[in-house]
Amino acid sequence: MSKGAAATTNGKKEAFKLDGPESQFGVVLMCPDCRNPVPNIIEDFSSGDYVCGDCGLVLGDRIIDTRSEWRTFANDDGDDPSRVGNAANPLLDGDQLDTIISRGDGGSGMARDLNRTQGRTTAQRHERNLVQAYKEISALCDACDMPKTIVDISKQLYKKVEDDKLFKGKNNDAIIAACIFLACRRESVPRTFKEICALTKVDKKDVGRTFKFLKTKLKEQTATTSSNDLIDRFCSNLSLDQETNRITKLLADKANDLENVSGKSPVSIASACIYMASHLTGNGRDAKDISRIAGVGEATIKTTYKILYQYRTTLLTPEVLRKGSPASEANLINP
Repeated sequence: MSKGAAATTNGKKEAFKLDGPESQFGVVLMCPDCRNPVPNIIEDFSSGDYVCGDCGLVLGDRIIDTRSEWRTFANDDGDDPSRVGNAANPLLDGDQLDTIISRGDGGSGMARDLNRTQGRTTAQRHERNLVQAYKEISALCDACDMPKTIVDISKQLYKKVEDDKLFKGKNNDAIIAACIFLACRRESVPRTFKEICALTKVDKKDVGRTFKFLKTKLKEQTATTSSNDLIDRFCSNLSLDQETNRITKLLADKANDLENVSGKSPVSIASACIYMASHLTGNGRDAKDISRIAGVGEATIKTTYKILYQYRTTLLTPEVLRKGSPASEANLINP
C-alpha cells in the first residue's frame, strides 16, 4: 500500500488520503483488489461504469457523460448536435418553447409551406412587431457604430413603450428614434438630434416631441449634451491631432462663459471652436468640412467664429498658447 490510509473496501472504488508529497492532489481513486499505487481506472461512458483497467472490477456505475455532444438529433441534413433550442430572450413575450416544423424535407417543399403556415398561426402579432422593431434598432445602431449597450438599452426602452402602450397608434419610426436617443443620453454616448434624424429619416420635431414625452413617462433623468462631449468625435472624424483636440476643449470651456455665445447650441460652439483651434495650430479645416461632420450650417459656424474672434484675447490663455505648442494667434483668419 502506498503512503496514506485506505477507506473501506466494500467492492467499490476506494479513496486514499496521502500524507506525503502526493497530498497536494487531495484524493486518489484506487481499486480495492489490485491496490496499485498508480491506479488504472477507466471511465466507460458507453455503459456508464468506472472499471479497473488491470483486473476489470466495476468500481462505480451510473456515471454521467460530461464529454461534448457529437450525435445529431435533427431529422433533416446538417450537423446540429444540440439537444435544446435557443436561450430564452427576455425582450420577447411567452415561454418561447414552441414546437417548430423543420423547413427541410428533401426538396418537396411541403415542409417549407407547413413551416410558413405554422409561423402565421402561432406567432403573435405583438411579438412579430417586437422582432421587427429590434431588427431595425440593431441595423440603425450598427450603421453609426454605436456600442452594444446602446442597442440593448434601446430595445428595453422600446419593449417598455410597447408593454405600457405609451404611443398607441403613433409613428413607430419616431418611437425607435426617441428610444435610441434616450439610450445615448442615459449611457453618455453623445449624439445630436440632427444625427439621430439623419440616421432614422424622421423629422426633427417628431423626434423631439416623442423624446420629451418618453422621458417624462419613464421618469428618466439624463444630462444634457455639452460641447465638450462632441469635440472628441468631431476631431477624430476630421483627422485632427491631439494638440488641436486639447486646444478645442479649452476654447469651448471659455466660450461657454461668454455672454454672446452661451445661448448657442453645443454643436455650434463645438464646431466654431474646432474651426478656430485648427487654424491656430496650422491644421486649418474649412467650414464646409466641419459642417459635413457636425451637421451644422457653414453660416452658423462662421457667425459663431466671428464672435469667438472678437473675444480672442479672453480665449487665448497662456494654457492655450503654451510653450512647445504650434498654436499661434497669427495663424487665425480674420472673419
